[in-house]
Amino acid sequence: MGHVTFVTHQSLRDKADFSKDFGSPEIVAATMIEIEGLTKRFGPVTAVAGLSLRVGKGEVLGFLGPNGAGKSTTMKMVTGYLTPDAGRVSICGHDIETDTTAAQACIGYLPEGAPAYGDMTARQFLLFIAEVRGFKGAAAKARVAEVVEKTDLGPVLEQPIETLSKGFKRRVGLAQAILHDPAVLIMDEPTDGLDPNQKHAVRELIKAMAAEKAIIISTHLLEEVDAICTRAVIIDRGSIVADGTPGELLARSRYHNAVTLTLAVADADAVTAKLKTLASVAQIERKVTGADVRLTLFPKSGALLVEAVSQLASRENWALKELYAEPGRLDEVFRAITTSDAARAKAARG
Repeated sequence: MGHVTFVTHQSLRDKADFSKDFGSPEIVAATMIEIEGLTKRFGPVTAVAGLSLRVGKGEVLGFLGPNGAGKSTTMKMVTGYLTPDAGRVSICGHDIETDTTAAQACIGYLPEGAPAYGDMTARQFLLFIAEVRGFKGAAAKARVAEVVEKTDLGPVLEQPIETLSKGFKRRVGLAQAILHDPAVLIMDEPTDGLDPNQKHAVRELIKAMAAEKAIIISTHLLEEVDAICTRAVIIDRGSIVADGTPGELLARSRYHNAVTLTLAVADADAVTAKLKTLASVAQIERKVTGADVRLTLFPKSGALLVEAVSQLASRENWALKELYAEPGRLDEVFRAITTSDAARAKAARG
C-alpha cells in the first residue's frame, strides 16, 4: 500500500488581528505595509480598484492573479514608482507619497525584468547600489560581499551584467534588493529564469529572512505559495477575491480531503462497491491508465476520509499501488475565482 500524505500550513497571520481596527497598538506595531483604497486607472481601464491590504512583520505574502489583474501596477504604487489616483500606502509608518525617501529607505524592491546597467560588472553595480543606499568604503564592500554570498554570485562577479544568463541577472536583482537589509521586501517574480536548484536556494533565502521582515512576492507559480508563503492574496480585475493562509485557500478546493487510490483495473469494480458503503463518501471518480485505475473519493461536507478508507483497505487486504489524501489544489481554486484571459480580453473590447 502507498503512503498517506498530509500537508500542514502554518501562518504567522494568526498572531495578529489584521482587521479594520486600525487603532489597536498591537496591530500598529505588527503592520509594516498598510494599503488603503488603492486605485489606478489608465484611460477607461481600472487596473486597481480600491485595494486595501495589510502585511505584518514575519509574513510572506504571495500576491497572485491572472495576467492583467493589476499585480505589477499595485507593486509599483506600493513602492512609490507609480502615483495612485486614489488611496494611500504606508511603509513602516511612512506615507509613500508625502514621506517618500523615508518609506523607500525601508523597501527592497525587485521589479519585473530586474533592470540594471548592462555595461557594469555585477560587482560594480552592487557597489554602486551600496553607495546609493548610503554605504561607503569598507562598509559598502562588506555589504556587497554579504549579498554576493547569499545569492551565490561569486562565479560571475567580474562579468558585465549584459553578458549574464537570465538566471544570474535575476540574482543580481535580488542582491541589490536585499543589500541594505530592508524591513520590507517587495519582489515581482523573484525566481523567474532560475533553474530548480536556484529556485530552491532563493526560496530558502527568503524563508531565512522572513521572520524579521514583511515580504510581498508577486508570482504566477502556485508552487511558490506552497513553498514559502504564510499567506496568499488573489486579485482579479484589480480587486481582492481571496485572502488567507495557503491551507485556508486549499480548503476551498473540491479536492480538499479527497482520497486517491491506484490499483489494478481488474480489482476496480469490487473496490468501488466497497468504497460506496462508506457514509462520508459523496462521489467517486475513476480514471483508467493502461492496466491501472485511479479512484478519487470526494468527501461529504469536508469530512476526513483517509482513515476510514485506509482501515477498509487493510481489512479487505486490497492490493493497492498507492493511497494518499489531498490537501486541495490551489490551481483549481485559482481558476474558480478568477477571470480567464480570454474573458478579460473580451470584456476589454466591450
